[in-house]
Parts: sequence; structure tokens; C-alpha cells
Amino acid sequence: MDHSQHEKTTQYKAGSLSLVGAVSMGTAVIIGAGIFALTGQIAELGGKWLPLAFLVAAVVTGFSAYSYVKMSNAYPSAGGIAMFLQKAYGKGTITAVGALLMFFSMVINESLVARTFGTYTLQLFDVAKDSWLVPALGVGLLLFAFLINISGNRMIGMFSLIMSVLKIGGIATFGAIGLWFSGFSFESFNAAPVQGSGAGGFLAAVALAILSYKGFTTITNSGSEIVDPHRNVGRAIIISIAICVVVYFLVALAVAANLTLPEIIAAKNFALAEAARPAFGDLGLYFTVILAIVATVSGLIASAFAASRMLAMVTDMKLVPHRHFGMPGDIQKHTLVYTIALAMFLTIFFDLSRIASLGVIFYLVMDIAVHWGVLGYCAHSCRNVR
Repeated sequence: MDHSQHEKTTQYKAGSLSLVGAVSMGTAVIIGAGIFALTGQIAELGGKWLPLAFLVAAVVTGFSAYSYVKMSNAYPSAGGIAMFLQKAYGKGTITAVGALLMFFSMVINESLVARTFGTYTLQLFDVAKDSWLVPALGVGLLLFAFLINISGNRMIGMFSLIMSVLKIGGIATFGAIGLWFSGFSFESFNAAPVQGSGAGGFLAAVALAILSYKGFTTITNSGSEIVDPHRNVGRAIIISIAICVVVYFLVALAVAANLTLPEIIAAKNFALAEAARPAFGDLGLYFTVILAIVATVSGLIASAFAASRMLAMVTDMKLVPHRHFGMPGDIQKHTLVYTIALAMFLTIFFDLSRIASLGVIFYLVMDIAVHWGVLGYCAHSCRNVR
């Protein structure tokens, strides 16, 4: 069979993803499993300034998002960040390396989310955390993400919308009931020792909180497939961040209203579950675990979509070689297979606690390259973007 044509086509479907679908995907990635573990760690670093840390992080993220919004409006592409790098640096080594750094950081994150899904799911049962079921469940989730992605953009958008509504609605319910149950009182939280709330601790808390917003960059990889991309890619980024600011701030207030600072730090990785106990009792654990499962499922599906699209664009730009290995279909399907297969390999064979740090470094290097490119090479051309 002649696969030469397969290697040359990506078959992006313009207008196949609505603004609502793009926003759903964005919130699916941003509000991932991280918020369920990061809240306690941010509280440990920022002390009683926990809610403020999320707000300051949102402001910093807003400045960062500006570059992506302007570039998305000017150059909407299914390759997203790869196209931004090309416009800034041309088709060369910097663009290829930056795009691949972004791709690998996303795949590493997918494997971490997959293992997190397994870990959270097993909390509902009497099973050891180091059980082989953790990677097995992670691989199962990756297979499910593959099936949803292979079904087409409309299925992805619809599924992301349903999962995002469940997740955002559940977290908002947690925050509202938690605040109501506490009588909107923060006396016990503020009365705790001001641990880690110095300037250095607060800055560290803000830096950690910023990571909980950074998933918005995956929206850029939906690019030209979004309806009216010159306007809606940027809109999707802004709306997604705005929704997450409200949700995160509500969560921070609910946690601070129901737990003392030492209690939050003691719970650290499960602060939301502990904060849910006063209002929901022992069901609070199950409530937050289910929300975490929904978060991991929706986040992984959206991340796989974005990562495979970007790799397809980098391949289409002739920046990396492509091999079909006898697979039928177009490049998009091939890159989806590569993305899921690599994530499965990491999920099965690696303890990803250290690799996760490498993934963050990959992402930050790429992010700096994008902003430097916008500042140094694209500022003039982006001024007239409508």
C-alpha cells in the first residue's frame, strides 16, 4: 500500500470546534487534578495569604496569556505554539526544539495525570497505593482518551463540555456549601501562626499557583479548527482563565473557612477532601475523589488532542521526520497514536516524580522562547491584529 499521501496530509477540519467546545477543552486542562493537591502546598508556602496567592497568580497569568492571545489572533493554526515559534524564529532548530519541548512536557503531564487517575480511583477501595492497578488504570484511561480523540472534534468538544460542567459545577458546589457551612468565618484560619507567609514564601506560593493556570496554552493547538479562529482562539483563552480564577478563588476561600492553616498543611495533598468533611462528613472524601477523577479524565482527553495536533503541525512543517509504520490514515491519527503510546510507556515503566520536574523545565524554556520571540520579532506585526 502506498502511504506517501498519508505522510503529506493532516486534514484539519476548519470550523469543527465551537467557541464553547474550545472553552470546555481549555478549562478541562487548566482545572486538572493539580488543584486537588496544590491547594495544600500553596497554603504551606503562603500561609494566611492563600486566597490572595491565587489572585496574584491570575494577574501574572493574564500578562503571560496576552502574548498567546495576540499571536493566536494573528496566526490561528492547528499547530499553535509551533506556528508562533516559526513566525518568531523561522523554520529552524529553535522552532523545532521549542515545539518538541512543549510536546514532551505535555506527554509527561499526561502520564502523570494517568497515574494520578489510578491513585485517586484506588482511594475508593482498600488497595495499596503502589499496586500494579495504578499504572493499569492509567493505561486504561489513556486508551479511553485515544478512542474519544479518534472519534472526531465534535465528540471531543461535546465530551469536554459535559465533563467541564460536571467538574466546575462540582467544585463550585463544594466552595459555596463550604463557605455557607462555615458562616463565611475565617477566624480559625487567620488565628493560626503565620507560617511561611513572608515575602519569599508568598512569592513561592504565587509561582506554584501560576502552574495551576498554565493549561490555557493547549487552546492554541486547536487553532484553525475553531469557528472564526482569528477571534475565538483568543476569546477561548480569556474566558477559560476567567472561569478558573473564579473557581480557584472560591476553592481557596472554602478551604480557609473550614480548616485551620496547620490542618491544611497536615492534609496537604488532600486538603480539599479534608475541607469537605465539615459540610459533607465522610462523604467529603468520596465527593472530592470523584471530582478529581472527572478532572483527570477531561484534562487528559483535551491534552492528548492538543499535543497530537501540535506534533502533526511540526511534522507538516517538515521540522521533524514522520514514519507511518504501516498505519493507515492521515498524520493526525499517526501523531495521536505516538502521543498515547509514549504516555503509556511512561505510565507503566517510570516513577514520574522526578521526570515531572523535567517536564516543567521543558515547558518553561518553551514559554520563555515564545515570549522572547513575541517581544523581539513579532511585536510590530501584532499591533494591528484586530
